[in-house]
Amino acid sequence: MKKASLPDKDWRISELFIASTIIAIVMSLLLVFSGVGKLRHDPRQVHTIHEVVGVPMRWFPWLAACEFAGAAGLLVGIVWWPLGIAAAVGVIAYFVGAIVAHVRVRDFKGLTGPALLLLFAVAVLVTRILSL
Repeated sequence: MKKASLPDKDWRISELFIASTIIAIVMSLLLVFSGVGKLRHDPRQVHTIHEVVGVPMRWFPWLAACEFAGAAGLLVGIVWWPLGIAAAVGVIAYFVGAIVAHVRVRDFKGLTGPALLLLFAVAVLVTRILSL
């Protein structure tokens, strides 16, 4: 009787690629929903970002554009890995900036969202790099 063997390396790479793809798609959806909320002036986002953190309302379209660009880059990055890695790094920088903005005004209650999205963006970057 033949022993069960470990999967070969190609199988592991394709498994990581599938994980990376799923995480990139989910992160892209989160970025799009967040960007749409900024363009629609969602009351929760306006309260947190404008009233608590102090970001001017005129910046909301630019923040949304950054999120849309990150989402598009992550999706295109599924088939063209350099763009996916660059987009993930950009999204990480975006959420590091959000965390810094919250800490600057001592809004520690508002850190949960950006911190979770930062961790998710790091997961996108790490899985994409490991899937190469």
